Amino acid sequence: MQYLPTAEAARRMDTATLRENFLVTDLWRAGEVSLRLLDIDRVVLGGAMPTMAPLTLEAPQALRAEFFCERRELGILNIGGSGTVTVDGNAFPLRAHDALYVGRGSRDVRFASDSGETPARFYLVSYPAHATFPTVAITPSDADVLDLGAPESANKRQVRRYIHLGGARSAQLVMGVTVLESGSVWNTMPAHTHDRRSEVYLYFDLPADAIVMHLLGEPSETRTVVARDGDVALSPGWSVHAGCGTRAYAFCWAMGGENQDYTDMTPVTMEALR
Repeated sequence: MQYLPTAEAARRMDTATLRENFLVTDLWRAGEVSLRLLDIDRVVLGGAMPTMAPLTLEAPQALRAEFFCERRELGILNIGGSGTVTVDGNAFPLRAHDALYVGRGSRDVRFASDSGETPARFYLVSYPAHATFPTVAITPSDADVLDLGAPESANKRQVRRYIHLGGARSAQLVMGVTVLESGSVWNTMPAHTHDRRSEVYLYFDLPADAIVMHLLGEPSETRTVVARDGDVALSPGWSVHAGCGTRAYAFCWAMGGENQDYTDMTPVTMEALR
């Protein structure tokens, strides 16, 4: 279990310590399922990258569970080649940017790639669940789409809401993907915080020579970390979360906490940022 620092502790951190505490960089390992357990709202992050053989999602010892989804729900997003997630014998083909919601009580979750040369990369986000909802696949065309931003502010982007109150239902997980248009590089500006929820950002569709400068910290004590393709930035309720890339990119945002209201946020004006 990884415990995130307080806001006060974050103010005194150097670059290496900030990265260690607020950035997950090692989820993707060929032929493995990698999991990271975090104390913020008891979220579990994971990366499954099947190559030659299918992979099975096991419950880590820290969950004290017979199977992974015994008391949890799970959101899955494919950011790689085409593949299939099989849940209790039911197969769900997923292409890049397709998602799957897996409900509490699902016992057997397996991952496979269509090709070992271009493997799928399944991103996993799991929160505790107090209720059971159906397992369902969601494609970009199924999502609730918001077109936001403008070219002159370099943040023209499409927000696709996959798992939310008006789409695939869940106990507490809210999850979607934002895709920036070519020439736009800023995400989530103006910035905001979530007093009642934590949020995690997976940055993807970034070439090897591109980066995102991810903004975190209290509005009056901001810090930055350099994020690359496949990195996940962690945002406790007291932290802003935004970023600026060296080119257009995509990111998966996921939240869990007291409510599922997408608009429940505390805006931070540009004048308040420090």
